[in-house]
Amino acid sequence: MTRTKACRMPDVLKTADGKERRVGVEIEMSGLGYDELVALAAKLLGGTPVLRSRYVTTLKTELGEFTIELDSAPIKELDLADERLPRSIRELGGQAMDVIDAAAERIVPLEIISPPLPFTSLETVESLVDNLREAGALGSREAIYFAFGLQLNPELPDLRPATLVRYFQAFTLLYDWLKARHQLDVSRKFTTYIEPWHSRYTELLMEDDYQPELPQLMDDYLEFNPTRNRALDLLPLFAHLDHERLDRHVRDPRIKSRPTLHYRLPDCDINNPGWHFSSVWNDWVVLEQLASNPDDLSEMRALFREGGKLNLHNLTHSWQETTEDWLARKGYV
Repeated sequence: MTRTKACRMPDVLKTADGKERRVGVEIEMSGLGYDELVALAAKLLGGTPVLRSRYVTTLKTELGEFTIELDSAPIKELDLADERLPRSIRELGGQAMDVIDAAAERIVPLEIISPPLPFTSLETVESLVDNLREAGALGSREAIYFAFGLQLNPELPDLRPATLVRYFQAFTLLYDWLKARHQLDVSRKFTTYIEPWHSRYTELLMEDDYQPELPQLMDDYLEFNPTRNRALDLLPLFAHLDHERLDRHVRDPRIKSRPTLHYRLPDCDINNPGWHFSSVWNDWVVLEQLASNPDDLSEMRALFREGGKLNLHNLTHSWQETTEDWLARKGYV
């Protein structure tokens, strides 16, 4: 029997130049030792691991080069010969590193970072996550300090301002719904890096006559959101589109230029048997479908603006509930 594919596909699968759209995936977890995770990933994905530096390994596969790392720069770069370290640690040598390693692997997330993957190859990630769960990987709910995430970096169909606006509007409209679906654990609800966009920006974005050219689109966003700490981080995209303009508002060496959105909202609830990579991806596809349907987008924007008014419906229904009802009625979910 052919297994039904778990990951839905959006209607718009190709970019403007006819190539299949791609998405980068970042998965944070604990519960496995670093070497154990590297060996398991090499087995599941195929390929030979190559140690690039302490706690950074690359894995070349048919889908491209995956990276497996400990998500903490100070530990990855730690050099026992560094005279700035206390003498007691330097003298302990390997024994000190064993202690540091054991502590780091318990409190610092291990991360698997995929190459840009064709949308249609995402069943590989679904299988990888399910196998990591079976091997003992742990997610956000395991400890209050974990706050692990699963991040998506989906390539856009094209980079025209009108297309960008539709995606930004769809995200704004679905933020409360997505957060309710993906913020399952309290640990990430108290973090600052999954904040919504500033309300004054979303009010501007929701207007029917909002049709900016790229410079104005960037300036409008950056006036109110000059930070990486947003549930949908646009700074990598803006670095790709106009790095000089971005630098007028934000200078941060961590910003990586790429023609993608950076979706940071979802938990990684990997040790929950009812949670899967496709749980996150398929909800993102709802956003994709809304962004590609101008009539529905316009209707939902009108509902959003109506939601700011004082009336009985708004007093008795949250925007999340209104969104859930609308999506069901329209057949999105």
